[in-house]
Amino acid sequence: MMRPVRTLSWTVGLVIVLIIVAIASAALGPVTIDAVVVAKAVLNAITVPTGLTMEEPVTVPGFGWTVHGPRLEYAAVFGFDVPETHQTIVADIRLPRIVLASVVGFALAAAGTVMQGFFRNPLADPSIIGVSSGAAAGAVAAIAFPALVPFGGLHLSAFVGALVTAFLVYAIATDGGRTPVATLLLAGVAIQAFLGAMISYMLVHSGDDLRQAIIWMMGHLHNSTWSDVGFALPVTLVGVLVLFAYTRELNVLLLGEEDAHHLGVDVERTKLLLLALASVVTAAGVAVAGVIGFVGLVVPHIMRLIVGPDHRILLPTSALAGASFLVATDTIARAGPAEVPVGIVTAALGAPFFLFLLVRREVHSV
Repeated sequence: MMRPVRTLSWTVGLVIVLIIVAIASAALGPVTIDAVVVAKAVLNAITVPTGLTMEEPVTVPGFGWTVHGPRLEYAAVFGFDVPETHQTIVADIRLPRIVLASVVGFALAAAGTVMQGFFRNPLADPSIIGVSSGAAAGAVAAIAFPALVPFGGLHLSAFVGALVTAFLVYAIATDGGRTPVATLLLAGVAIQAFLGAMISYMLVHSGDDLRQAIIWMMGHLHNSTWSDVGFALPVTLVGVLVLFAYTRELNVLLLGEEDAHHLGVDVERTKLLLLALASVVTAAGVAVAGVIGFVGLVVPHIMRLIVGPDHRILLPTSALAGASFLVATDTIARAGPAEVPVGIVTAALGAPFFLFLLVRREVHSV
């Protein structure tokens, strides 16, 4: 089968899986809702802009800034008969959380795929160069010491912390215009250790905000809003689309930097671009959901075993599988009598499965 057809087939199949998982997730909870009612409520939530109004202030998604200006008004496209309570539960409570889980899972799995190819190591994940630690430091600072973060809210602080960390690691590892992968990895380990100390210090002095900071660091999707989606979705989509345009170069880098250079790839420029985009995509996901482990580690590895190492098909399939995986695990996280952070569930499921692959000798160099 030709690659474009195979890629399209896998993509369509995984999109269908994501839709099924999302509908099942929206149906489950303290109030169980029939899947058909869920589908109707979702369609009812689809709106189109009808005009502008200046009557109410506008909250900039993810930043916490409130400004006065024109605001779009929307009208529903469909008008299915759905009980008002069910419509509110699906459209205002569960749907934003499911969409955000999809976006974050999509981002982390895509970034993990790129990192594993970049480092040619199946143990690589989006946090390997300290991006997650940087986001955690920024978020904990915003939670525990808001006076130190005057430029925006929690999301922006975490996002900036992640990007500053990635830039710092790259700057430390670069010498004479070259960035050895081994040096980059070691710099990431050192920066993570330093940031871990900073985070621990802030947690010790966080007072009443300690619980909120710890829950954020565990990874959570509780109280997700459409503003969170608006913060993460554009960055994730643009970043992954650009990464997909460089999947050929990523394939060539698997042969080694010297061979890639002889095949016409600008190795250092490509490495910088891949690292920057993967860091931005990771930062967008971590900023809105906290540190969620194993999505970017296990999902790309499983998909590599299924579809092969060609990143032209591996990247989109891993991203879609990551979206379904995080929606499913978040459903498990909120299914019990007491909700737990989704990061606990992903680690509890991902670590044993990865150990199983390791015992079976399925974990090997990419």
